[in-house]
Amino acid sequence: MTSILVAFQFLTIFPAIIKRTFTAKEMGRAVGFFPLVGLVLGAILLGIDSGLRVFLRPNLSAVLVVAAWLALTRAFHFDGFLDIFDGLFGGFTPERRLEIMKDSRVGAFGVAAGVLLLLSKIFSLADLSDRPAALLLAPVLARWAMSMVIFAFPYAREKGLGREMKDHVGWVEVIFASLATLAIVWFTAGSWGLFTMGIATLLLILASRYMLKLLPGLTGDSYGMICELIELSVLVTFSVAR
Repeated sequence: MTSILVAFQFLTIFPAIIKRTFTAKEMGRAVGFFPLVGLVLGAILLGIDSGLRVFLRPNLSAVLVVAAWLALTRAFHFDGFLDIFDGLFGGFTPERRLEIMKDSRVGAFGVAAGVLLLLSKIFSLADLSDRPAALLLAPVLARWAMSMVIFAFPYAREKGLGREMKDHVGWVEVIFASLATLAIVWFTAGSWGLFTMGIATLLLILASRYMLKLLPGLTGDSYGMICELIELSVLVTFSVAR
């Protein structure tokens, strides 16, 4: 139960119930519950979207849903997405790239990537026909992807929350996260959901391998970038399917 609460407090803006520093073991176990956090987040977004569409046109509704998406996650993953683009394309050595990624300031590469990401999410969301499935599965698959890359790929830094998760996540968490995600995907969208999960799997592997060519390992920013990329891929996949 503690690990579930840790997952929600770490990934969302939900009120803190555990008012202390999380242990490294709790952080590792929480990784297994990331997809469940995504499911709750998706359900909230679906409720917001359904309410807004009663009064607003699809484009404006999509803008407000994406804004709520950022607010509910404290723009946590979005910030990592910006930092990754600044670091990967603003530095010429692995050390310099990691240094740029730690800088709180956002550069031109991050701004350009962030604008394109938000516009792509908004227009994909506005174009959806099967909105419930897409809004539920985008957060679920994105957080499942995070749990996979945390487990499967090396970490670049010696310290940090990402290091604690990496060092204490195991097969139990990975299997639980994957089985939970498969069940959610199948009951939400059937075979098309599995196809979408296949695309997400391919993207997380390709993106992670590309980052590993430029960095000595992944970082917390890398996890955020993977999350945002998979969310977008699910929205685009469902948009194409309409």
